[in-house]
Amino acid sequence: MRGAVLALGVLWASPWTLAGLLAGMVGMLAGARPRFSVREQALVFQRWPWGPGGAMTLGNVILATGADLDARCSTYEHRAGRCIHPPVRLGDHERAHVYQYMLLGPLFVPVYFLCGGISVRNPFERAADRYALQGRGWWPWAGPSSP
Repeated sequence: MRGAVLALGVLWASPWTLAGLLAGMVGMLAGARPRFSVREQALVFQRWPWGPGGAMTLGNVILATGADLDARCSTYEHRAGRCIHPPVRLGDHERAHVYQYMLLGPLFVPVYFLCGGISVRNPFERAADRYALQGRGWWPWAGPSSP
């Protein structure tokens, strides 16, 4: 049953996954290298050559500027000075976005930007940080203690 649900999520997220694949292939012309990550449930393009650093998720594709997703990064709330959090694993944060895409599919990007875009105000970013910190709570409205 779990496999069928995952397959449906992958299919539902496929329009954004296709966009990620296209971006990843363009990045390969400048040195990006693809690898499938079972842990992240995504195709990861490592050393993606554009962007300010870190990673960006499109469906079941992660475009990572670094050599891998094990890099440590600050949470959005920590960077904004709202609290003190320990650094989190970048891949854990991005995996939460993969799950969010698998639930919302083609609606993810419009809803994400309606919720504040790339900022600490965005509940999708705060949920991804919570998931990276605690290993649960990747859905924005699940509450801080929900799995």
